[in-house]
Amino acid sequence: MEESKFSFSEDEQSENKKDENVAKSKEEVKKDAQGLFASISKFLNELLDFRDDTDRNATIEAIKKDIPFKGATAWILVCSIFVASIGLNADSTAVVIGAMLISPLMGPILGVGLSIAINDIDTLKKSLINLVTMIVLSLMAAFLFFKFFPSADIMTNELFGRTKPDVRDVLIAFFGGAALIIARTKKGTIASVIFGVAIATALMPPLCTAGYGLAHNWDTFIGAMYLFTINTIFIALATFLVLKILRFPMLKYANSKKRKRIARLASIVAILVMAPAIWTFVEFIKQTGLEGDYNNFIKTEVESNDELWLQKGTPSWEEKTINLHFYGEVADATIADLKNELKNYEKIKDFSLVIKGNKTRSIDKISEAYDRAIRDLDNKDNIIAGLQKQIEELQSNITDLNQQFGGKNSNVKESFTNISREAKVRFKDLEYFGYSKMLETKDFIKIDTLTLVRLKWSKELTDTLKSKKEQELKNWLGKKLKQENILILK
Repeated sequence: MEESKFSFSEDEQSENKKDENVAKSKEEVKKDAQGLFASISKFLNELLDFRDDTDRNATIEAIKKDIPFKGATAWILVCSIFVASIGLNADSTAVVIGAMLISPLMGPILGVGLSIAINDIDTLKKSLINLVTMIVLSLMAAFLFFKFFPSADIMTNELFGRTKPDVRDVLIAFFGGAALIIARTKKGTIASVIFGVAIATALMPPLCTAGYGLAHNWDTFIGAMYLFTINTIFIALATFLVLKILRFPMLKYANSKKRKRIARLASIVAILVMAPAIWTFVEFIKQTGLEGDYNNFIKTEVESNDELWLQKGTPSWEEKTINLHFYGEVADATIADLKNELKNYEKIKDFSLVIKGNKTRSIDKISEAYDRAIRDLDNKDNIIAGLQKQIEELQSNITDLNQQFGGKNSNVKESFTNISREAKVRFKDLEYFGYSKMLETKDFIKIDTLTLVRLKWSKELTDTLKSKKEQELKNWLGKKLKQENILILK
């Protein structure tokens, strides 16, 4: 039997060895990947897990301690309400923020979330009673301020900003409440987080705005109370969820079914409150898109056209029309072009474009108006020239009068020289002396003459002697000048 010229045994062994090496490599990659995932998971767990840093008993005790509303807490609330109301009325963001920081409203809201989370019906009742009491007292205080304070009926930007909530307010309240309860459960409460949540969730301004609405506008009251309700419910909801995640111990009651019904009811209310907020947010996004496309259309297609002179544009979002008013007539070709270009803007392509040209403002009319404006300017120049001539004549007359007055009253200078010398002789401690006459009136009918006297005495002279000598000088000068109305300036 002939021996084969080709040998496959070495090739087969080489291929088997390669397969084994590939299998080993895959196994090593799997182990490395598992190790990497395990390391990442461990890192994220250590980074984000906050259960080990939770003081459950201290948290429950601290939240329950902040629920009662009486004594100092009531006065703090009233003061913060007035501070916030003044800030909203003055349109001052800084003052409003200050009111948020001193407001004690957060205590009962956290109490509601805690009581539902740990099945504490008694704490829930206490929290709701205190929360309702706080709301009523706040509304009364804000109502009194905006009802009786002067100029408190003005609708400022700070007030208007609290009347139209949307889903962003829901997110702010939820995540703000989550940050607050996480900070409260941590061993060693983070005060800066609590202050930040008080500012972000803004419980106080909506209540003050609702007080303004009670005093002046029911629509404002409804919008502001809706925003306050959103903040309250979602802070409590965030508190409930975080405490559930942290597995706070639940109290055992015989009526646990009742607790479940209350928790279910709270969830339903939260959903009902969130639904309109989501609708408002969707409408806000839609409106923003419409306004953006409209502004781009005006800027790109109208203002960039040198042949068009836009007077005003008035879009109607409900009727889906855009009314453009131009100075002068607009050609039919230009109107057709604008309507075609409108279709390139997605949000407003279905809108009707109504273009109105002002025929009374044609080019000829504009030229006439320009010529008339030039004539008016020429007339004004002539008037100014005439006034300038009158001013120069008046200045000349004043100069002549001054010269005449100086000639007629040359004896005044000599009189002052004699009086000042005699004053120095009579009062040796006098270092400076001067006087002048001034006209004055008290009833704006009768005019009197007042002599003003300025003095400077020697530093060695005591205050008592100064007063005495000033009186003597005043009496002497009155006789000398035959003037009773003299005032000494010190």
